[in-house]
Amino acid sequence: MDRNSNAYTFIFAVALVVIVAAVLAFTATSLKPLQDNNVRNEKMQNILTTLNITSEKSEIESNFNLYIKQQIALKSDGTIDANVNAFTIDLKKEIKKPLNEQRFPLYVAEKDGKTFYIVPLFGSGLWDAIWGYIALDADKNTIVGAVFDHKGETPGLGAEINQQWFGDLFIGKKILKDANQGFTSEGNFVSVKVVKGGTPDDNLHGVDGISGGTITSDAVSKMVQERLSNYLLYFQNN
Repeated sequence: MDRNSNAYTFIFAVALVVIVAAVLAFTATSLKPLQDNNVRNEKMQNILTTLNITSEKSEIESNFNLYIKQQIALKSDGTIDANVNAFTIDLKKEIKKPLNEQRFPLYVAEKDGKTFYIVPLFGSGLWDAIWGYIALDADKNTIVGAVFDHKGETPGLGAEINQQWFGDLFIGKKILKDANQGFTSEGNFVSVKVVKGGTPDDNLHGVDGISGGTITSDAVSKMVQERLSNYLLYFQNN
């Protein structure tokens, strides 16, 4: 075949595309188990981070199994769905379902003889998805740890939610107005809000907002409030 002909150029280009596509497909397929395992380990470590537990990569799963005593999938009425694996729940897909069809994962942990409740979070930020985990003390009211992350918030502004200093602002805050009232008492669940311009240290329900990241800060507030509200019935009865 004449190498200077259009036919040769076309055939060569098609063959090259097919070969490259095949190589990329093979590479992606080969690496998927490793990628899935990395995602799984990252999820476990994020959950543990809310309890201030750090692990070497080789220790993540063993530490997760050591500290996480229960993985529960809740229904919207606060009862447990024993047929659903809580760890495999994809909140990005779950929140698109009607509320009564959603399942809400909850991780019950034990550390230093105390019980903690870790709630996964998911919501929409300024540009894309935001997510995280928030841990409550045994009273199911006091926050003991929080981690957040994002897919595409503005660098230096809203993207700062994934910094440890931001999660640490939530430690010690309360989600109930009055601890002596029930979780389902009207107006008693107030969650925690990220406040533009800052908030006094003695405000038990507010944390300082991120300068220049107002929309992302508001999105975090909305996410925390919406997700936690789905656990009130369970907290009330357990």
